[in-house]
Amino acid sequence: MAGGAPRIFVSHLSGVPVFDPNGDQVGRVRDLVAMLRVGGRPPRLLGLVVEVVSRRRIFLPMTRVTGVESGQVITTGVVNMRRFEQRPTERLVLGELLDRRVTLAATGQEVTVLDVAIQQLPARRDWEIDRIFVRKGKSGALRRRGETLTVEWSGVTGFSLEEEGQGAENLVATFEQMRPADVANVLHHLTPKRRAEVANALDDDRLADVMEELPEDEQVEILGKLKEERAADVLEAMDPDDAADLLSELPEDDKERLLTLMQPDDAADVRRLLSYEENTAGGLMTTEPIVLRPDATVADALARVRQADLSPALAAQVYVCRPPDETPTGKYLGTVHFQRLLRDPPFTLVSSIVDTDLPPLRPDASLPQVTTHLAAYNMVAVPVVDESGSLLGAVTVDDVLDHLLPDDWRETDFHAEEVSDVR
Repeated sequence: MAGGAPRIFVSHLSGVPVFDPNGDQVGRVRDLVAMLRVGGRPPRLLGLVVEVVSRRRIFLPMTRVTGVESGQVITTGVVNMRRFEQRPTERLVLGELLDRRVTLAATGQEVTVLDVAIQQLPARRDWEIDRIFVRKGKSGALRRRGETLTVEWSGVTGFSLEEEGQGAENLVATFEQMRPADVANVLHHLTPKRRAEVANALDDDRLADVMEELPEDEQVEILGKLKEERAADVLEAMDPDDAADLLSELPEDDKERLLTLMQPDDAADVRRLLSYEENTAGGLMTTEPIVLRPDATVADALARVRQADLSPALAAQVYVCRPPDETPTGKYLGTVHFQRLLRDPPFTLVSSIVDTDLPPLRPDASLPQVTTHLAAYNMVAVPVVDESGSLLGAVTVDDVLDHLLPDDWRETDFHAEEVSDVR
């Protein structure tokens, strides 16, 4: 980068791909690492936090960055694959500097940090944070009309102070296009204080999706910092099986109190799941598969399968049952697979193409029995039926994997190699 390198606002770097000189993607930028300095000097940008294919987060020094332009970062191609660990003197730019309340040195007015700009120093490979984009007025999602301005780093004070109520709206904005599992990975690497602030800024549905991807101890931590009414709302937005798994980790009094605050129908589903042993088909299943009556058509089935909030595993088949349509249903008649739905005319009744050969599972089937069943029949989901023939729910392959993998699987790096580079 030459001495006249343009100024870059860091919000534009969130999620951009990182490539080696051959054009192969190394990963994506998830944050930037800066070191605050004394005397009002602009912070030095040390490097980037890059998430590689294995979802490991590594540190990429700015000395290894040869280009930052056109929505991409280019590296020298030699990186250290060791996991990034933040040091006490370091600050995460996206995770810790955005949304802070700081003070304009000239007027003493409090402002909110919306973005910061970085620039490479002339004739050097060093980078600095040299500009701050701020908004005047009080912080909060409903107060976005205040005057905005860009000031030099030395024009504000307050970055070195620990905040009790740092906002998170601008950090959350960088999550908009990210999958819940990737947002969960970001939260996992934040401090508990910052994690709670971000959780408070997410809406209920988004927070529910993200919490389903977090380790159980962090789910419990976040839930415990929410107001009880909101905690109940988030539990309602979660898949019933995930909500049941989370509630099973709480003390009995807390669990019962939250269940009481939930909507009766949602609470009933969760209570039913809690009545089964954890590592059984009943404990693993979701109570919300696609259920159709025998007189429904292929067109009806495809309309249900197209629902955006369905997981691919649940959308792979529909279950034909007599009324009632909600689990536990009337008599379970069989399964219709998605491929079969694509082969038959839209007016075809699902009852005429139902697969009755696939045996369902009983709710007390053990985890090994469930996994064997899925593997033997090459299925991504399997129905769970009680002794009376009613459909109780369905076990999906993703729920099984969550119980087969080690508890710390989110911390395990698969297929990662160490490439020498000294940080």
